[in-house]
Amino acid sequence: MTFIAASTGSTDVGCRTVKSHISFERLHDFRDVGGHVTEDGRTVRRGQLYRSDARIPEHPPFAHHHLRDAHHHEDGVRELRRALELIASEESEPVVFHCPADEDRTELLAALVLALLGVAETDIVQDFAHARTTERYGSLRAYAAQVLGADDELVSAALRRRLLEPAAGAELAFRRGVEADIPVLVRLRDEAARWQIAQGIAQWKPGELGEEHFRARLADSELWIATLGPDGPVAGAWELWWDDPAAWGPQPPVAGYVHRLMTDRATAPAGTGRRMLAHAERRVRAAGRGLCRLDCRANNPRLRAYYASAGYEVVGEQPSKDGGVGGRFAAALLEKRVLDAVPERVAAEHARRHASRSGV
Repeated sequence: MTFIAASTGSTDVGCRTVKSHISFERLHDFRDVGGHVTEDGRTVRRGQLYRSDARIPEHPPFAHHHLRDAHHHEDGVRELRRALELIASEESEPVVFHCPADEDRTELLAALVLALLGVAETDIVQDFAHARTTERYGSLRAYAAQVLGADDELVSAALRRRLLEPAAGAELAFRRGVEADIPVLVRLRDEAARWQIAQGIAQWKPGELGEEHFRARLADSELWIATLGPDGPVAGAWELWWDDPAAWGPQPPVAGYVHRLMTDRATAPAGTGRRMLAHAERRVRAAGRGLCRLDCRANNPRLRAYYASAGYEVVGEQPSKDGGVGGRFAAALLEKRVLDAVPERVAAEHARRHASRSGV
């Protein structure tokens, strides 16, 4: 968790990374800023941004950022802008901001964030005092744009993306990936890796796969992108291979192999992963192949249960799969039949794997 401290003096504070459970026994007036609804119907995420009138002094699990004079509308421009950047950071843990001297200063930052997220200022004023700012600049958003330089890159691409729940009921569209999608794919993979680490899942690591990996997959496989509507933001992506000897060994052309099923947790509506998997299955079926296959670490019960709920069954294990950048690991091999009329060679292979699994 990150603490942002605003005050009129200077304090020497250290920066540390969150690694353990946080106790709030010594915090006062501790509030979640989430829960507000924006003018376009989205909800501010809970559990990501908190305000308080005090902080735990030098508590090791927190990363502290001391922003001097952040409460002054003009004098603290740089500090307020920095506070917004810290809150918007994709790599940031949940954030607490506070001012030990004046509660109005925490209210100003909270009101600014909510206004930039798109919460109606008539709703904000019920919780936060910001009359002085709006009288001078017309609105909190105008103040943020004119004085803080809060442009679309900070507001739409970062702040709204991190702190707003995905739009409810959004329709997904699917398309083949292109060269321009590669930076987004790298970001999705790194974000998924950070999320896994936060959940205690030892699988992916940030920085393992760069642009060269996805450029190679454009050349030898298929990259697929899910978006919110035909022209909307990216909600997820996956790779579809037509052979996978590293995990499955030499195989006849009977299956498609799904890899790196990734969702953007900031934009993807509920069920996006399952819908992407279903689209991959349709693509495999359209190619005339009877089985959709994938693999995951054998010691990842949550992911195995997720695929089982989507109709996949374990048909074997690769005891030492070469994970490339990730080294070797034991991989569970899963497959799902996607053609009712399965070609004879597919049925024979399917039966052979089941017999091997049961020890027949």
